[in-house]
Amino acid sequence: MNLRPNLLPALGVFAAAARYQNFAHAAEELHLTASAVSHHVRRLEAALDIVLFHRHARGVSLTGEGRELADAATLAVSELQGVAESLGRKRDGQRLRINTLHSLTFSWLLPRLPRFLQQHPDLRVSIETDTALTRFEDGGPDLAIRHGPGHWTGLKAQHLMDDELFPVASPSLAGLDSIVEPRQIAQLPLISDNALQGWRDWFRAAGLRGFRLPPMHLLSDSSGVMRAAALGIGAALARRHIAEPFFERGELVRLPGPALKTRFAYYAVHPAHRALSPAADAFVEWLKGEAQRDAAELNPAGPDDGDQTKRAAVREKPRSQRRK
Repeated sequence: MNLRPNLLPALGVFAAAARYQNFAHAAEELHLTASAVSHHVRRLEAALDIVLFHRHARGVSLTGEGRELADAATLAVSELQGVAESLGRKRDGQRLRINTLHSLTFSWLLPRLPRFLQQHPDLRVSIETDTALTRFEDGGPDLAIRHGPGHWTGLKAQHLMDDELFPVASPSLAGLDSIVEPRQIAQLPLISDNALQGWRDWFRAAGLRGFRLPPMHLLSDSSGVMRAAALGIGAALARRHIAEPFFERGELVRLPGPALKTRFAYYAVHPAHRALSPAADAFVEWLKGEAQRDAAELNPAGPDDGDQTKRAAVREKPRSQRRK
């Protein structure tokens, strides 16, 4: 007999029932009731005019004919599932899922992202910001950008860019005009976060030791620290890539003293056992290019170790003037 199209749902239910040889377990997988599974099987048996299951007190078991049909049905369902997954991958291949840090996203990544999307107009991005370590289970991101030592268990890390710390403050901060050398910065209200490197490290790099740091304002992340400094709450240690838009808007100026290279750097990470999708691979290469371009254009206008007698509040040269 011909297998009519209206029997395809019953055939799918039968394939699950045959796999478990248990109607209740098949019902749980299919989100049906056991009686609904039994109804589909009986309908298929009636249409084919064959018995597919032996029914007995302990449950059900496949007949010989049932086994033959189960093998064919399982193969067909598997092939259909494979095609569906392939189509899904093609669809998802047009979406790039990224997990990164809140501070880097809004200060560095988003201002540059239009250039990447102009090169890939059919691509759509999903960006999640998180301070916790990324989880890469099914449905998780294609890659993450992390600030750290560069080695994480089970992950492949590709170096993107280093960073550095230097002091900044709002041009309106009281007492800023009198700051001409690093030691005097300790006279200002100071803002700190939970980073491993902080003011003590920076003052040591500036050649200053043996004095006690004053009590500080504390915020939990770099974005909050930069915002607080821009509002005139105090002086802060800025990471160059986070501070850039604040310089562009004239909300922060750099104070005298050295730029301290951070112990950690930025990395693109993904599971070591999983190859990057073409879109994710292109994104990582683009990130590297952007980082290299920034490094090549780096031209700090603030005072350095050999120029500590000049006025402290010198603004970083805006990017619009640096990139021609």
